[in-house]
Amino acid sequence: MARQTRAERRRERAQQELAGKGWTAIFVGIVLLVVAPAFLKGPIVGALGPALRPAGWLALAIGAVLLGLHYIVRRQPARVAIDPAAPQAAARPTPASTAERREPVLSTAPWKESSSTTVPHTDQKSQWGPAVLRAIEWRRFEALCEALYAQAGFTTRSQSHGADGGVDIWLQSRHSDVPRIVQCKHWQGKAVGVKEMREFLGVMASHQLKSGTYVTSSTFSTEATAFAKANGIHAQDGAALLRLIAQRTPEQQAALLAVAYEGEYWRPTCASCGTKMVEKTSSRNDGSFWGCANYPKCRGRTIPKSKAPVAI
Repeated sequence: MARQTRAERRRERAQQELAGKGWTAIFVGIVLLVVAPAFLKGPIVGALGPALRPAGWLALAIGAVLLGLHYIVRRQPARVAIDPAAPQAAARPTPASTAERREPVLSTAPWKESSSTTVPHTDQKSQWGPAVLRAIEWRRFEALCEALYAQAGFTTRSQSHGADGGVDIWLQSRHSDVPRIVQCKHWQGKAVGVKEMREFLGVMASHQLKSGTYVTSSTFSTEATAFAKANGIHAQDGAALLRLIAQRTPEQQAALLAVAYEGEYWRPTCASCGTKMVEKTSSRNDGSFWGCANYPKCRGRTIPKSKAPVAI
């Protein structure tokens, strides 16, 4: 609220300065057109009167423009305070719910935040298994993979959100100067196909790398597995990932489980800006879905609620 007050004060000062400059220009114009010629008498100085007229008219024009801008700026808040998409609500005011009061007045989104509260998952597993991979969202899956490689002695660097260029994790070994890239695909009920493998091979070629790792919580198709073997791609499905985790010490497995269940592990993360998404309801279709909390500033894609945890 304090930030809004300061913004309003700055706006008022700007309006006052604009009006002041406009009236000053008007005053200068009147002086040059009316007052100065009245005092400039005589054969010598009298010739200055007509010479000052162009400058006087120019000052009047500038003043008129500045005052016009002042009028437009002053009227602007009155226009934006009304939501044109809700004329009925303005004509028939009713008490708003808590969720509706949180919505921006000018939001053009076709959805709004759901008034229902998402119940957090409380069925956390104490041991590793397929249920853990199914329960977590895509960002927790990437963080899990990064932690697993860090335990193996790699120096890791992840791309948490935004354009990653097909690389989710960069691995650097102290035994080699050549880095290794990892692509993570948190899919459920859908096998990674040869199309995704070809795309990853293109990423490897763009970085001039001859090998890479593709990790998924799901499985690989037969064609994708054959393509990976022929092109230096280490394909690691969900079962293989769980086998690697099982080879860690109990302490390391507990640490990996803590990484997987960290925070709101079930709530999807926006792939565009990296913030947690919120549950939304839409008037265009039935049901609810996940949308970025920073909308409309962030226009990341929405996720159907039925697909959470999200598959990225």
